[in-house]
Amino acid sequence: MEVLVLKDLKTVPDIVHEYNPKELKGQYLIIDNGSFQCRAGFANKKQPQLIFKNLVCKPRKDRNKKETKEEIQQQAPPATLIGNDIVNIEALRFQLRTQFDKNVVTHYFLQEQIFDYIFTHLGINTEGKVNHPIIMTEALVNPNYCRSLMSELLFECYQVPTVFYGIDSLFSFNFNDDIKGTALIVSLGYYTTHVIPFIDGQQVTDKIRRINVGGFHMLTYIHRLMQLKYPMHVNNITLSRIEELFHEHCFIANDYIDSLKKWACHDYYDTHIKKIQLPYTQASAPTQLTAEQKIEKKKEMSRRLAEINARKREERLIEEEDQLARLEEILESYDDEEDSEEFEMGLKEFNLNSYEELEKTIAATRTRIDKIKAKMQAAETGVIEEKPVVIPQPPDGVNVEVWLNQLREKKNTILEKKQVRKQRRIDLAKRRTAAAQERMRIISRLAGKEKGTDDFGSRDEDWNIYKKISREQDSDSEVENEKLLELDEILRHYDPMMNAEEDEKMKMTPAEYHQLHFAVESIRGAELLFQPSMMGICEAGLSETIDYVLKLFSAENQQRLVDNIFITGGIAKLPGLKERLMKELMEIRPFQSTFSVKLANDPSLDCWNGMKKFATTTENIANKCSISQQEYLEFGGEYLKENCLSNRYFKSPIERQDNSMM
Repeated sequence: MEVLVLKDLKTVPDIVHEYNPKELKGQYLIIDNGSFQCRAGFANKKQPQLIFKNLVCKPRKDRNKKETKEEIQQQAPPATLIGNDIVNIEALRFQLRTQFDKNVVTHYFLQEQIFDYIFTHLGINTEGKVNHPIIMTEALVNPNYCRSLMSELLFECYQVPTVFYGIDSLFSFNFNDDIKGTALIVSLGYYTTHVIPFIDGQQVTDKIRRINVGGFHMLTYIHRLMQLKYPMHVNNITLSRIEELFHEHCFIANDYIDSLKKWACHDYYDTHIKKIQLPYTQASAPTQLTAEQKIEKKKEMSRRLAEINARKREERLIEEEDQLARLEEILESYDDEEDSEEFEMGLKEFNLNSYEELEKTIAATRTRIDKIKAKMQAAETGVIEEKPVVIPQPPDGVNVEVWLNQLREKKNTILEKKQVRKQRRIDLAKRRTAAAQERMRIISRLAGKEKGTDDFGSRDEDWNIYKKISREQDSDSEVENEKLLELDEILRHYDPMMNAEEDEKMKMTPAEYHQLHFAVESIRGAELLFQPSMMGICEAGLSETIDYVLKLFSAENQQRLVDNIFITGGIAKLPGLKERLMKELMEIRPFQSTFSVKLANDPSLDCWNGMKKFATTTENIANKCSISQQEYLEFGGEYLKENCLSNRYFKSPIERQDNSMM
């Protein structure tokens, strides 16, 4: 399987183009002001001269750096980075700003900086104004207030002669088809998706529907999926890298459920998986030790380990001897009738119920002491008695596989208990955790005897409470560790593949550790377009929305619309979109009915090309439909000249005064 390497392409800052006043005199300046990318250039150019992400970044000052007032005054203000000037976008991810709220421009101080960037890099050097008519896009059903602020910015700040506002998807349709025709236009944007019925050269505004799903939601969805899948690489899985994977490896499944079933098959998974190599730093190879140095190092480690074990045995021996002395003291009090109460309290101290249990505990304690002394003596003399290795056999009448499964279950049970104790130790070390609070509750309950008394700690016996609530609860016993070793030895003897699997895991190289498996995520992100509920968005998908819009028309107009379904927008580049939509339409439309689905030639650039076509081939119409500066001053910022490519104008409601307050 080929391993794909991420390109991690850095943006190249835009050059300042040469401005020729004679050549560009009276030329339209075309601005496709998209929420993802902005494309700008003059109408006499083949392609937009500027293509950049609609982002603004103003680096923050270091608050920890102390400066005097004089130093602050002498310093130049931090440079604002815009578009392609942001070379490393991930380093400044949390400082990025955009002028958009979804697909509507709302932050005009940022929009002004974007305009400055466009006019500067196009080389426009006319003083005090931009002496070019402008054609630019705006959001579908753009609020009048937002349009008035945009007009105010262009006419009063830049003194442009005229402005024409149009809809991006209609410009794209104008470039690919007859603008006076009929079509059902599907506009796939960065934040929203629109289904626009377009009949005889006019949009039917009251029947347009919007889905609040776009490319942004698909990217963030895949981003979260991959970070959840690989939490150890959460910092390396950046939004820019997910964007690269989305554009190069994502597609729309023709049948989503069937595709999921295929991915569940191991053979299909191994064949179609895409392994993505994350960048990593190769660890420097350790210095090679000589044979004598290795032997010496091994001896030193053995000596240290022996010292640690000897220290632990001494500590444990002292504890066991103290416990034995206390138990024998309790045993002596049994014969004395006057000390019967002390005997009962002694039994409670060790959670014992009878004299027989006390004797058993004393015998077990003496046995443990003898074992510890034997181990200490063997460690001092260096003579260790090696026990013959005896591999247990499965019980009579029990299948080997069944027996091994039982042993595996026992092993897993012990490991789970060890993990629970480990987590408990971690929780007890922290404050305000449930385990710590429970521990304090038990301590207070055991320590409290009478209401109104608080003398806990005044007696030596009080500190035995800690032993009661923690004995053999939070530490791993040697019995369990020995049992685990025994189970591992049996399983290795009867199951040779166990070692092979562990060796295979140990053979993982650093490169393999830093690889991402991009599998079902290649279809999950794009599926949001048809199933927004996967991301918790309670809206209909694209197919259901198209079906809903079609049912708002008569049967005749329905057929006219489905005969020319036009898809535009950057997401339209996803492979499989046309085939999936045709499959869904086949299920929606009546039996044996016809329909046609057409994709834009270049979904990303066809809007700008359509604006260029409108400016060059229908110049008279563009001039008539543009808003002049005089009309802006006369009719106000909300004024709009309607045409087949623009929004419909709806007069803003008059603010009603509440006379009851007067």
